[in-house]
Parts: sequence; C-alpha cells; structure tokens
Amino acid sequence: MEYKRIDNVYVVRLDVGDEIMTSLTDLCNKENIRSATVQGLGAVNDVTVGYYSLEEQRYFPKTFNQQFEMIALNGNITRKDGEPYLHLHIALSDENYRFFGGHLNSAVISITAEIYVTVLNGEVNRRVNPETNLNIFDI
Repeated sequence: MEYKRIDNVYVVRLDVGDEIMTSLTDLCNKENIRSATVQGLGAVNDVTVGYYSLEEQRYFPKTFNQQFEMIALNGNITRKDGEPYLHLHIALSDENYRFFGGHLNSAVISITAEIYVTVLNGEVNRRVNPETNLNIFDI
C-alpha cells in the first residue's frame, strides 16, 4: 500500500497481493482516522462478499476465487469499541461482463486499486441494534 494525503483526502494505491480491509484498517491506525468515506475501483481476486438475512439476523458469506474488475468500492469508516470499523460494499464484474456485489468481507488485489479515503472532522461510533443485530451509527 502506498498513500499520500491531499487536504482531507488520502489517495491510496493498493498493489498485487494487498488485501483491502487489512490495508485500510492499517491506514486508519497509522493516521488515526476516526471517521471517513471510501470510494475506489480496481481489480481483485479471492473475494468474499456477504448478504445479510434480516430473518436470520446474520450475513451469509460467499467466496469467489477468480479475477474481477472492481467496478465500485464504497462505504464508510467509523469506530466501534475504540477500533476502526469499516463498512464497505463492492460491485464486481467478471470476464463475461456479469455484475454482482455485496457487503465486503475481504478481497485481494490482482492488479491495482485506486481508493480515496475522505476524512471527516469528528468521530462516528457504532452500537448494536437489538432489532436487526447490526452495528449501526450511534448518533
């Protein structure tokens, strides 16, 4: 991972073998990022995405072990129990131009990724919503 800060935005490049969630968590810890938005694109493989079942109140993960275009990566960075909490979604396209996506659990960069992390002034924390069992904004 390479990055630089321009005003309140970290411009991040991930390289082959970097894992998105780990890399962005490392960035948050190194730069003390408390709250931010995330957007990006690139190419990935070894992707695990999740679909949340409200009925069962849990995520169902699915792993794909092939290369994809990362059409969009977006989400936010907050804090839960004092630690960085990344809530990211990913949209992917395969070699047949089929699209799918979901809640990002992990993805390894296959070529590169270009990501903007826009830092917000202040801090947003999370708490568990007892009705959905999801970590929601604690506003």
